[in-house]
Amino acid sequence: MAMSCRDRVLAAMHKEPLDRPPVAVFTTCDTVDMMDACGASWPEAHSDPRKMAALGCAQADYFGLESVRAGFCLTEEAERLGCKMRMGGKTSSPMILSHPYTYDPQKRLFDEPEKMEEFMPVEDFVKGGRVKTAVDAMGIMHKTHGKDYVVVGGNTGPFTLAGHLLNAENLIYSVWTDPERAKKWVKAVAPYCRAFGEALLANGADVVQMSEPSASTDILSPSDFTQMSGQFVKHALGDLPGMTVLHICGDSRGIIPYMYDTGVTGISVEEKVPPKEAVEIADDRGVLVGNVGCAFPLFKGTPKDVADAANASADAGFDIISAGCGVPIGTPADNIRAMVDAIKSRV
Repeated sequence: MAMSCRDRVLAAMHKEPLDRPPVAVFTTCDTVDMMDACGASWPEAHSDPRKMAALGCAQADYFGLESVRAGFCLTEEAERLGCKMRMGGKTSSPMILSHPYTYDPQKRLFDEPEKMEEFMPVEDFVKGGRVKTAVDAMGIMHKTHGKDYVVVGGNTGPFTLAGHLLNAENLIYSVWTDPERAKKWVKAVAPYCRAFGEALLANGADVVQMSEPSASTDILSPSDFTQMSGQFVKHALGDLPGMTVLHICGDSRGIIPYMYDTGVTGISVEEKVPPKEAVEIADDRGVLVGNVGCAFPLFKGTPKDVADAANASADAGFDIISAGCGVPIGTPADNIRAMVDAIKSRV
């Protein structure tokens, strides 16, 4: 008997036997075509839980993906902790306009994390703003789609969030010049990330998927990953009482083992890591999600290009076939459906 979408994704997350790999995007997937199909669009869907839920479920309702997922950006937490925002429009993401805390390693001018904690106690963090919007959307999605689909809640990693609050360039500079100060801030941010993850799970999410792009090897060296990001991801994500997936952008070959060391259920990797090599390095330590290219083939390629890439990830042994990162907002509907159809035809 064929497996349901929910059962297939859950089996993959538990490394159980499958009729075929599921095809499910755990990173963001909220294209213009999805907005038009479901009638819920940016920027309203960032702040209205019902519209967020409708758009988060559109990937399954209209495009055949086997999970549902919200929210849609990495600025929800930053805004809640004091960043000023430009919310963008239907085709533009929210943008951080200012960093609320002083952190200038060249001038030696620093705010301490206590200033953030006074502004927003951890226990109040999930009670307002777009953080609460995402938590409320989980409840709606669980009620409308939880019987048939795995519900994924997305949040932001602690090193990335600290960079949003302080200025990412300054934080990264201090990794080399004042690492203990940098770690102090990331450590202070991690409980907020954990509280968000706990609230997502408590309100209906089956999986928390954390994106930690500032820990990419393009920015942070593999030798610094565990001390500057990994140990705090473990507290904020790996130790949560539920299924978890960590996504880090770029060529993650040098940090795949360290990503698993955080205790997560699975990791998500980009197409910059060749599929067979990703599977070899992962060494069956946990779930492996990915890694169909977002720019090419999903955004700029043909449906055949997408199908070939999806099959390459499946042939290599990825547990869940997915986009390598967040799906570009202008990605053609036919290309998303090609990824779905290529994997569903493997039965």
